[in-house]
Amino acid sequence: MSTQPNFHVVTANALDTGDVVYLTGCDEWSPEILTAEFIDDTEHADFRLFVAQGQTRLVVDAHLAEVEITDNGPVPLTRREALRAQGPSVAAPQPHAIAAE
Repeated sequence: MSTQPNFHVVTANALDTGDVVYLTGCDEWSPEILTAEFIDDTEHADFRLFVAQGQTRLVVDAHLAEVEITDNGPVPLTRREALRAQGPSVAAPQPHAIAAE
């Protein structure tokens, strides 16, 4: 039984919103992990991370995250990245309603 190799994605937080984003193969940032560039070569992953870390006007905390490609899509291999991929764990604040007098 052979196992599939694990891949890396470059992930960060968008500077303007704080949202988790993933670097695509077209050098764009996407909030969807499904559109991320899945990298199986360590040198290429390091290069893509270097590129991402230079985009300080767009993102912060660029780093590599290891993922496994499954029939249901990519699955992050650490708990931290799994939580980040699921989106915010706290609902955005809603404006308070003001009753009419």
